[in-house]
Amino acid sequence: MAKSTENRSLTFSSFVFHLHPPKVHAETLRFTLSFGLGGMAATLVVLLLVTGLLQLLSYSPQIDQAYLSIQQMYQPGGLGGFIRNCHYWAGNLLVVITFFHFLRVFLTTAFTGPRRYNWIVGLALFLLVVFANFTGYLMPWDQLAYWAVTIFTSMLSYIPVIGSELMTLLRGGQEVGSETLATFYAIHTGIIPVLMVVLLLYHFWMVRKAGGLIKQENTSGVAPARITTHPHLVAREVAVVCLILSIILLFSAVIDAPLGAEANPGQSPNPAKAAWYFMGLQELLLHLYPSFAICVVPLLVLFFFIRLPFGVKETPAKGVWFGGRKGALNAAISGIAGTGLTFFTVLIDDTFLIRKGSSQLSWLWRGLVPTIGCCLILVLLYFILVRIRKCSAGEAQIGVVSCFLCGAASLTVIGIWLRGAEMALVW
Repeated sequence: MAKSTENRSLTFSSFVFHLHPPKVHAETLRFTLSFGLGGMAATLVVLLLVTGLLQLLSYSPQIDQAYLSIQQMYQPGGLGGFIRNCHYWAGNLLVVITFFHFLRVFLTTAFTGPRRYNWIVGLALFLLVVFANFTGYLMPWDQLAYWAVTIFTSMLSYIPVIGSELMTLLRGGQEVGSETLATFYAIHTGIIPVLMVVLLLYHFWMVRKAGGLIKQENTSGVAPARITTHPHLVAREVAVVCLILSIILLFSAVIDAPLGAEANPGQSPNPAKAAWYFMGLQELLLHLYPSFAICVVPLLVLFFFIRLPFGVKETPAKGVWFGGRKGALNAAISGIAGTGLTFFTVLIDDTFLIRKGSSQLSWLWRGLVPTIGCCLILVLLYFILVRIRKCSAGEAQIGVVSCFLCGAASLTVIGIWLRGAEMALVW
């Protein structure tokens, strides 16, 4: 009996040490360093895979049966509705957790040196998470899902050269219909899960290859303390898993995932909005020339974040949030400035600048000029932080990114809560 218990312990230890080294730095176990966001994200991915597989037993991906199959999940005495609730809320929470994990990596300077390529893998995972939610959004085939997907796929048509073809490819035709549902179902259940699992495993492997979580540079000359992975790290990881599962299960038991009336292509809701994680883009579309809002600006942002680990050699202190108190103050000031400037610009544009109809020079005055203007504002902020605030290049970079992200979050907030009928600005 004792030998059997010992063998099981050795098997468990061998499994753990394939994920982690036998010993880790004691400093990296500090909860406030990472808040367990990476473990939470991985837990949610596993939960989504399990609940998604269970839903395949009862879901039917045909437009004349999809809505009914969702309704039948909520029949009394069954667990189908609870499983769908878990899947829906876990998917939405995963977007939030992944975004905060991305912020944590950036704000603790855990994206430079040997970790720079893992940063790009993390960006790819974040895009996959958003796209997974988007493709799954259509599955219930209700009014909310149908029109949200209709709006976003219509946005794709504004991409120069390939926009119309891309929209047609994703829809499986000119309109959102049975081919669209079949396409989204295949992508959501077949392609995305495989890509996500492969990239997630590679992401974890690269974290271990880089020496685990980022830690502060040791200048004391004394070797940092190291403790055994089992049980210290394992116990903390189990606690994080239990915490996030408890939140999802409790929330899913109390609040059902939304399900509106069955999709009706002839009756558009007012206002018709995209999914919440695309509301920033939809709001941007109200203020910028379409091809700039949907293509140019997102590509510029993506290029900036991909280039980020390779651009600045002088980085803030690693393993320290914001690089220290000065960096935190700069980020707070920049974030407030970005939020205020965004709300002010939206208000001015809605009140005075938006014109009915189109002009041959709309691409210039509502596309190129405001895009260049926003870039110049961020460049100006960078030089103010460097020259006036006497920040390092890395600290100024944190301020610029904080300003941009708060502005993007403000657009999302405005789109979700401050847009009423006909997408008019309401308070």
